[in-house]
Amino acid sequence: MNIVSDFVLNQWHHVRMFKKVSAFSAQIMASFLGFAGVAHFIARDRFNPLIPPWLPGDATFYTYASGVAEIAVAIGLFIPRTRRLAGWGAALLFLSVYPGNIYMAYDWRDRDISQQLVAYLRLPFQIPLIWWAVSIARKTPRE
Repeated sequence: MNIVSDFVLNQWHHVRMFKKVSAFSAQIMASFLGFAGVAHFIARDRFNPLIPPWLPGDATFYTYASGVAEIAVAIGLFIPRTRRLAGWGAALLFLSVYPGNIYMAYDWRDRDISQQLVAYLRLPFQIPLIWWAVSIARKTPRE
């Protein structure tokens, strides 16, 4: 083989490896979101208190709606053809639940320190989740 064909083969090898890593990353996020989405239906009483009281309507509506959104995004992340759009959907989802995390941190300010830590650590944890979702969306090739 000559230098040019070796270069081309190496480039294609890296693209294939990149697609596998990107697909695996999306599947990990999909599993996480799918599990969380189902949990919203199984244990709604654990999620309802996290809904800020200033939102109109019943807290259960928001718990179920976010569970449906998480499951829908999870399914989209598993399907290669919809993965790019689902990555953007995941980023939007993580952004949309952030006010609930802020409310949780405020509402739990008088609880035991261990519970406060859980509430406060959720806030910065959203940032890498958003970044991860955006990176999946941006790195997934258009089909």
